[in-house]
Amino acid sequence: MDSVESQVYIIIFSTLFLGGIMSTFVISMVFIHRQRQAQNQQKLDHIKSEHEKTLLNIENEIQQETLTHIGRELHDNIGQLLSLAKLNFGSIKPEKQEEGKNILSQAIQEVRGLSKQLNLDWVESISINEFVAQQLTKIQNTGFCETTLEAEFDLVDLPKDQKLVLIRVIQESLNNAIKHASPDHLKIEMRSIDGKRQILIKDDGKGFDSTQKSNGSGMYNLKKRMETIGGGFDLTSVVGKGTEINLTLPN
Repeated sequence: MDSVESQVYIIIFSTLFLGGIMSTFVISMVFIHRQRQAQNQQKLDHIKSEHEKTLLNIENEIQQETLTHIGRELHDNIGQLLSLAKLNFGSIKPEKQEEGKNILSQAIQEVRGLSKQLNLDWVESISINEFVAQQLTKIQNTGFCETTLEAEFDLVDLPKDQKLVLIRVIQESLNNAIKHASPDHLKIEMRSIDGKRQILIKDDGKGFDSTQKSNGSGMYNLKKRMETIGGGFDLTSVVGKGTEINLTLPN
């Protein structure tokens, strides 16, 4: 009888012991799962915060770029139109007076066009294709270099965050080419390669050794900005043979 009781006690103890181990294991797994959930939520909150911060910085930079452009236009273009109108109005000839009115009307249209750029509403109404075409036309009109646009697709109905990032990255890439590359030709290609939409920004300028680590943060910032929208940024350059920037768009 003692032997039977001992076996029963052993079985009960073993059952309780195993139950305790299983309970401890389950509680530990639940605790670990909740910890991971909390960590993942923190990561998501951080990513969201960084994304919003990046977009805010980009909006500010685009506004600054726009104000700089408006300042140049007011001085170089509209200022000259108003001076020319004044000269024509100073004449007693009817044809000069009429020409002055036409020039003044042109200046008013230019001012209205610039006023629309003072906020970011224009971002909503313009496609990336239109924006790229406008940027290249501005560059070519300055006489700085020749420009070409080749597009296999139209980028329309992009989410605002993707559009803002693309606009700023393209702006900065073109600015860098103008400032540092001294190219004879700037070319932008919008192509579908292996099922991925890409924007290629090419120049035939000075180029540089892209294998050497740069002291600046410009290229790194552009790469990080493309990553915030799920895209990619790749740069290749050869001394004396120009630079190519490849922007891979998010799916």
